[in-house]
Order: sequence, then structure tokens, then C-alpha cells
Amino acid sequence: MRHRFKVREIAQQAGLSEATVDRVLHDRPGVRQDTRAEVQQAITDLDKQRSQLRLNGRKFLFDVVMQTPPRFSAEFRTAIEAELPMLSPALVRCRFHFRDTESVPAMVETLGKLAARGTHGVILKAPDDPDVAQAIDAVVGAGVPVVTYVTDVSASDRLGYVGIDNRAAGATAAFLVDQWLGDVDREVLITLSSNTFRGEEEREMGFRTTLRTLAAERGAGFGRTVVELAGTDGLDATVESLVVDALGRHPAIEAVYSIGGGNTAIVRAFEAAGRRCRVFIGHDLDEDNRVLLRSGAVSAVLHHELRADARLACRMIMQARGALDGVVNEASRIHVLTRYNNR
Repeated sequence: MRHRFKVREIAQQAGLSEATVDRVLHDRPGVRQDTRAEVQQAITDLDKQRSQLRLNGRKFLFDVVMQTPPRFSAEFRTAIEAELPMLSPALVRCRFHFRDTESVPAMVETLGKLAARGTHGVILKAPDDPDVAQAIDAVVGAGVPVVTYVTDVSASDRLGYVGIDNRAAGATAAFLVDQWLGDVDREVLITLSSNTFRGEEEREMGFRTTLRTLAAERGAGFGRTVVELAGTDGLDATVESLVVDALGRHPAIEAVYSIGGGNTAIVRAFEAAGRRCRVFIGHDLDEDNRVLLRSGAVSAVLHHELRADARLACRMIMQARGALDGVVNEASRIHVLTRYNNR
């Protein structure tokens, strides 16, 4: 067993003799399996205790920078503020920088100010743009770790990405749309807040690729036309106007995959047009989507645990600061929520 403790420490923690612990550590015969498990648990507990001692008295200030509609930023703020006390005995505070819309130069300016002002780490949701990547590199070059969230800026020196596998999310949405539409060949509307977010682009690619594959499995000549709306910024007024226009031009649209949000506005647009939406797949269990799920206006929401994401992002930065060990970055699980399991 790999460890960094004295045999005496492990023996005291496990409540075993030093001779027994020594036999376990050197994999000698004559030791029961449950005794080996006790020694392994003791080593795990000692690791946790050492981490706790390193955290005691440490203070961290993180900056959360997001270009996103208020409904999502509010949900994430609630999630991260609920997790901060769980990072005890370290004291962690956050500053929030939320914008509904923000130009790339404005995002670059925000990141530049953070590096100059002083921060222990940045959690970032930003467009995948070369200037943003360069700004991230400058922040990292100043000794500040940056974690991208929900959507990545992979060409930068960011510490890592936290969130779901966006291609897998898009593929899941395609599977649900295909199953619910069945053999009915109808057009599918995709809405995006912006083409500059890598996460949304990956969701779209996963959706289109999987939808084509599933259509091909239904037989030669079968296909589903995809109508794309981009540049909505996820804002209701913009979304509703664009969807109303799309419905007027495409009478066969009967399904929606909403990547960029604004779902209440999409539902209003269908109602105003007197049209039926047979399948509606959205993202994130915010308050709007809770209402829409309960009413049946939205068929399913693809959700990931925001608190788990917030906790992981903070712990990754703390590990980069030398305060933690053993933080493993894994993609968030994608949960399919319907009106029957969203509470």
C-alpha cells in the first residue's frame, strides 16, 4: 500500500499492532482481508486529517466570471454559496461578475482587472475566442489558476474544465427526440445563445451527428431536417422573436432542442402560432424549467448537479494552490429529468 506515514501512526489510527500493520504494508501472508481493509482505511483517514491541518486558517478569494442569462447565474450563485461552508476549515469567499451579454473586449478587460486586483482563482464561463484565451493565459501567467465552467476555452492555459460532456448531452437530446417523434418525419428546431460558446457548439455537433445516425437506422430515405437559430443570448425577447419567425417559415417544426435557454419564450412562440410542440428538450433545472416541466410544456431537461460542479471547481483551485491533494476532475453526470422526477 502506498502511504507517507510512519507505521506507528497507522497502527494508532487503525487500533492495530505495529507488527500487524507492517505485515499488511509489505503484503505478507497470514493477514485477514478485513484487517488489510482496516489498514487501508486508516491511511485514507490520515490523508484526510493532513489535508484538514493544511486547510486550517487558510483564506481564499475566488472570482466567478460568467456571460450568461440571470436565470442560470442565479442558480450557480446559489449552488456555490451553499458549498463554501463545506470547504471548512478553509475560509473561502467569492466575488461575482455576471453579464447577460458581453463583448469579447469587455470580457478581456474584466479578466485583466482581476489579475491586477488580486485573486486566488477564477471560475469562468466565457466565449471560446482567441483574445479570451490570451487573456486567460495572462491571468495564469500572473500565478492565478483559471477553471472554465459549462463551456471550455481549450486553447488556453486554463487549469481544467468543469461540467458535462457536451457532445454526450447533445447525443442524449437527439436520442430522446428520435424516440418521442418515432417514425413521424418532422423538422427539429435548435436554439443557441451564441456560436462562440464551445459548449453549445459541442452540444449541437453531438445532436446533429446522433440524429443523423438514428434516422439512418430507421431506413433509407428517412431523415429529420434541423432548423438552427443562433445569436439569441438566451434572452426571452430575442428568443421569442426569432422562434416566431422560424415557425412562420417552417410549418413542419414539431420538436425543439433548446441549447441556449429562453424556454418560456419558445413555449410562448408556439402558443402564439397555434402550433403543437411534440417534443421539447432543454438544459438546466432552473425555476423557469421547473414550471415548464410541471405543466408538460417541456418534455425533459438535461441537468447536472451545480453544487457538485461548484465544489469541484473550488477544490481544483485549492489543489493548485497547494492546499489539497487527490482532487480528481471528472465530467458531471447528465441527469434526464421529466415532470415526474424533477423535485
